[in-house]
Amino acid sequence: MDPLRTWAVFRKEVTHIRRDPASFIQAMLIPIILLLLNGFALNFDLKHVPLAVYDREQSQVSENFIQEFKGTHYFRIRYFVRSYEKIARLINEREVKLALVIPHDFSTALKSERTAYVQAVVDGTNANTANLVIGYVQAISSAYSQKLTVERLRLKGLTRLELPIKSEARIWYNEELESRNFIVPGLIAIIMTMVGALLTALCIIREKERGSMEGLMGTPLKKSELILGKLAPYFVIGMLDMFIAMAMGQFLFGVTLRGNVLLFVGLAAIFMVVVLGQGLLISVIARSQLEAYQLAMLTTFLPAFLLSGAIFAVHRMPVALQIFSYIVPATYLVTISKGIYLKGIGLEILWPDALALVAFAAFFLLAAGRKYVKKIE
Repeated sequence: MDPLRTWAVFRKEVTHIRRDPASFIQAMLIPIILLLLNGFALNFDLKHVPLAVYDREQSQVSENFIQEFKGTHYFRIRYFVRSYEKIARLINEREVKLALVIPHDFSTALKSERTAYVQAVVDGTNANTANLVIGYVQAISSAYSQKLTVERLRLKGLTRLELPIKSEARIWYNEELESRNFIVPGLIAIIMTMVGALLTALCIIREKERGSMEGLMGTPLKKSELILGKLAPYFVIGMLDMFIAMAMGQFLFGVTLRGNVLLFVGLAAIFMVVVLGQGLLISVIARSQLEAYQLAMLTTFLPAFLLSGAIFAVHRMPVALQIFSYIVPATYLVTISKGIYLKGIGLEILWPDALALVAFAAFFLLAAGRKYVKKIE
């Protein structure tokens, strides 16, 4: 491989990029826009859920129970209603997600040491949110019930009471349980996939449509020189986008990389070679820039967004999709990114994912190279 010929192809591709500033600006804006939109809009933290209360008893005992919900940051009481019709209207108008209905015999049941039932009317339009809301309601009710039980036993003369089992939760790696701490590392993989694959998918097909491919075919360029020279500028752009995403994650969202920065950058560089190989293969087999763009979106960006585990947990998907996720290269970078960002782990644990990326890179580059030779012939 002649470095001078490779450098000539590199300079030629850089000239094409300079003559198309709109595409370059778009490539620079992609990480900023994706992080701003998804970093702020994608939020799985359930806080300040709007709540309506239908207190049919209106006693001091029922008020004490309501105070348990006021004292948490999970719920925000917005309405006190006097009928089920009002509850239905508020839920239908999306004013509240939950309504608590306290029965008229609430305090009577508690004083007679019977079980007091409280109804929770939950908006089930979003199943995930509804399940979280139900869990929070049950947790608050259980804590309040436990407190009442301790008071009853104390009144009966049991001055010292030890609970049989008491759990103490210790959260590692994402202590604040903030969604952005696992969304931002996953978005880095999505951004690199989108930028690398989409830009590269247009490089060869653009040569065909402009008629300059025949000139390249008449030169003594080797296959490796042409591929390396064409991919190198987009590799630089993709890595620059990655650094922009990392900087925004650190300074805008407060997501700190806990592990080895050089290890993350090195593995991300291997992944960039993977997506560039994917884009090159798409560019070789496509017949137009529109077709190349559509293929890149369908085969790279959408699988990376939906199936890699960046946003949605892979283990919660159907088994068929879980199996399919193993052939999505972004899945491995997402694992690497979250492992290094959140846990600070190293290559001694992440080596299978790194090896998978190397295998993907070799496969796509070899496949694109062989297909490209067939196109020239």
